[in-house]
Amino acid sequence: GLSELRARRDELSGRIQEEEAERGRLQARIATLCRRLSDTSESLAGLRSARAHIDSIISEMDTASGQILDNSQTLLDVLKKEMGALGKAIEP
Repeated sequence: GLSELRARRDELSGRIQEEEAERGRLQARIATLCRRLSDTSESLAGLRSARAHIDSIISEMDTASGQILDNSQTLLDVLKKEMGALGKAIEP
């Protein structure tokens, strides 16, 4: 009876050591993954900020391009009217 209990205790001690070693490996892996997650999150925040800045520039450029087109069309319309008026003034 006593030798069986000692054998069982030794078996359990071995299993405890194995589980503690596994826990240590898992904790180390979790720490590594936490660092990687933090680094990735920082990188992602930077990328999103850069994209938002570019989106803003694109929006501003789209607006400016539209205004340039509108102003160009207005100028063209005025020039056409002036050319018509000039043509009538030159005709004998």
